[in-house]
Amino acid sequence: MNLGLKKDEVKIVEYTREWKEEFIRVQKELVEYAKLDENRIEHIGSTAIEGMSAKPILDLAVGVDDLSQVDKDLLQALQKAGFLRLKVERPGEVVLAKFRDDSYQEKTHFIHLIEYQQELWNDLVFFRDYLNGNEAARMQYLGIKLTYLKTSSTGIKEYTDFKEAFVKETLQKRADSI
Repeated sequence: MNLGLKKDEVKIVEYTREWKEEFIRVQKELVEYAKLDENRIEHIGSTAIEGMSAKPILDLAVGVDDLSQVDKDLLQALQKAGFLRLKVERPGEVVLAKFRDDSYQEKTHFIHLIEYQQELWNDLVFFRDYLNGNEAARMQYLGIKLTYLKTSSTGIKEYTDFKEAFVKETLQKRADSI
């Protein structure tokens, strides 16, 4: 399994079951090092969608009770598991990454620390589960990704923006069902 992307690089690789195996391995590490409840660690993003080609970075949602109460002990425990806090400003989350090596040029994993079972958590889990259960939506999403890649292989923000309408439309299905 070859995980990793350089800064602002966008590429899509074929799905592999090794992503699920890697998630389970990392989940166990996080339980061991950070004493986290394994039910508060979810595999999210396209690598968590069965059969979906994806960027070769493993995304994990880690649920905490209160994001404002994330302490130095938790961040140090996550660091022992190889994750470093990034200077990324995102509402409702703290982002950490694991790197291929100590040159810090290529990220292989992300942790999104978010509030457990709150809106962002529920949206991320719903999106993953919806695409896993809906082949037409999964193929539509893959088509959007591949369309972007026909014109560019850089610009992670632009890539995310390009997919935004589909993501919002999908999340509206959750809102409509509540």
